Parts: sequence; structure tokens; C-alpha cells
Amino acid sequence: MIKETSGNLTVGAYRNLRSAIISCRFRPGEKLVISDLCKALGVSLGAVREALSRLATEGLVTAEPQKGFRVAPISEAELQDLTQARALIEESCLDRAIGAGDVKWEAGIVSALHELSRIPLRDAADPERINDAWTQAHARFHAALVAACDSPWLLRLREILYAQSERYRQLSVPLDQHHRDVDAEHRAIADAVLAREAPRAKGLSKDHMLKTMRILIEAKVVEPAGAAVAPRKAAPMPQARGRARAGKPPRAAAVDA
Repeated sequence: MIKETSGNLTVGAYRNLRSAIISCRFRPGEKLVISDLCKALGVSLGAVREALSRLATEGLVTAEPQKGFRVAPISEAELQDLTQARALIEESCLDRAIGAGDVKWEAGIVSALHELSRIPLRDAADPERINDAWTQAHARFHAALVAACDSPWLLRLREILYAQSERYRQLSVPLDQHHRDVDAEHRAIADAVLAREAPRAKGLSKDHMLKTMRILIEAKVVEPAGAAVAPRKAAPMPQARGRARAGKPPRAAAVDA
């Protein structure tokens, strides 16, 4: 029973920290003070260390000898590399899903698309923030598209790349001239996938990601040298105790991929 409880605490710490990093509640490059995390999450030193080590294997955290852990930094070069890698993996997953998908898979896509289209992009309580419910529904939609892929390894790689790209999206600061119909893009991708038109589906999916990358770069979310612009205001980490954030950040983007 003790081991099971300890394991559950570690999993809980991992999930909370992963969510906080992906949503940029912790800034890219920010030092993670283990003692503070233990207090905020109400778990042991060992549970936090194990959670951070797991996040390091996913590339969300970096471990520095004698210095501890930091949130993985971001850069324009990484964004470009990440987008290209993600496009390749998504294409492979879509190919397999379209080839193996059944009626249940199709229904999952339709349901996920409908759910996403019904959720406002912006947080009603704070229009400067992206709605957390939309972010979660968005992830479910993209996962539904490839749910019939028969390669567990491809799906794992896809999940890792998606999580990394989410950090960039959460930091997005749009320019007024970008009027993007994200719902229309999602519908077009879903229609192509459901019609089993693999080349068109893969092309639309890649364009979807490349468009996001271009908007993020033009909006100067990251500097070429890798210095991150301060992220938007975010909700506190679950169970966290008062982490102060200086300055009022720019408005969040209607940027998606």
C-alpha cells in the first residue's frame, strides 16, 4: 500500500508539473526549485525528483550537473526543427490511421471536432488568456485524427512533439493582421481524413502547422538567439502557493496547430 501511494503521488506530481510547463506557468529556462515544488504539490522530495527526471526524458526539463533542473529553453531554430519533425510524424500517423480506421474512429473525429467548435477560444473570465477547456479539446481533436494509427511508437513520438509545440502556442502573441479561421482549418483537415484522402489530409495538416510557425516567428514570440519573450499571464499551477509574475503580458493569440 505504501509503494502504491508513493507511486500515485509521483504520477500526480509529474502530471501537474507537465501541465504547468506546457501551459507556460513556468517560463522557458526558469529554474525549478525542488523544495518550492514539494511545498506547492504537497509531495516528497523523491516524488518531485522522479517527476522531473521523467520530464527531462521528454525534453520539457533540462538537468544541470550540480545545479538542478530548469524548464527547457525555446528558440526560433528549435521551433522550426520541431515543426518539421512534427509534420513528418503526423503524416506517418495520418497515413496509418486513414488506412486502418473504422466507423468508431470516424465517429471519434466527428465528436471531437464538434466539441472543439463549441468551446470559446478565449477565457471568459480573462480574455487575455486562451481558454483551458479549448486547449484540452484541441488536443483531443488532433489525437482523434490519428487514433487509429497502429504504431504505438509513432503515437508516443507524436505526443512528445505535440507537447513541445504546445509551449510555443501558449506563448503566442498575435499581430492584428493575422485573421485566421482556425475552425475552418480543423473542418478541412477532418473532412479530408474522413474522406480517406490521405495526400490532401497530410498537406492540410502540414500547412496548419507551418502557418502557426510563421505567425509565431513574425510575432517575435522567440528571438533568433533563443531568448523568450515573457509569456502571457497564466493560472497558477494546481495546488501551488502564490507564484508571483511581474508585468502585464501581451494578449494571447488565436494561433493553433
